Amino acid sequence: MVKIVLIDDDPISTFVTEKLISKNIKVPFEIFIYDNAIKALNEISLINPNYLFLDLNMPEMTGWDFLEEYHPSNNNPEVYILSSSVDERDIDKASNYSLVKKYLSKPLVKKYIKTIFN
Repeated sequence: MVKIVLIDDDPISTFVTEKLISKNIKVPFEIFIYDNAIKALNEISLINPNYLFLDLNMPEMTGWDFLEEYHPSNNNPEVYILSSSVDERDIDKASNYSLVKKYLSKPLVKKYIKTIFN
């Protein structure tokens, strides 16, 4: 069972991402959705995800803050940053995190999902 964690405070973005994943993944999967990075950080070790989709701009704890605090113990999930920012500084900063596989701009498109899960 593939475990996917989606951390994003935007309900529309979350809905679109969840639907794209559901329609384009060909293996059994489970999606865990969080609109709060602090709550996700507290529970993520119980999930042990294979994939993690992370928004950057969220209240209380940003995606950057989450990445600073998140240290997976068992496996390293593929982390994909989801952001509406196309600022080169954000893209460069994302490449400094070994867990981050790719920086994806919102809205997420089918092509990205197919590439990730195929």
